[in-house]
Amino acid sequence: MVRSELVTRLATQNPHLYERDCEAIVNAIFDRIEDALAAGNRVEIRGFGAFSTKNVRGREGRNPKTGESVVVAEKKAVHFKPGKEIRLRLNPELPDALPELRRAG
Repeated sequence: MVRSELVTRLATQNPHLYERDCEAIVNAIFDRIEDALAAGNRVEIRGFGAFSTKNVRGREGRNPKTGESVVVAEKKAVHFKPGKEIRLRLNPELPDALPELRRAG
């Protein structure tokens, strides 16, 4: 699902809202998540998962076109850890699956 599909689904499920308002809501949520991650904070959405940042070490890489060695700088990457509910919904065969989640999948 892409952002526009999310906006359309939200507008369909909430006919009292204009699509442009749904787009503003989705953008506001994503902007807050981005701002929190940029500030080094962790973002947890209960029942869904948690977003955090991790440092990726700098390394020596290769330019695939020329084969020349290049230095790849250290950087930050977004890490997502799914919550228990989503893990169980994706893997209903797990023994610790809750009965209500097994039926929902």
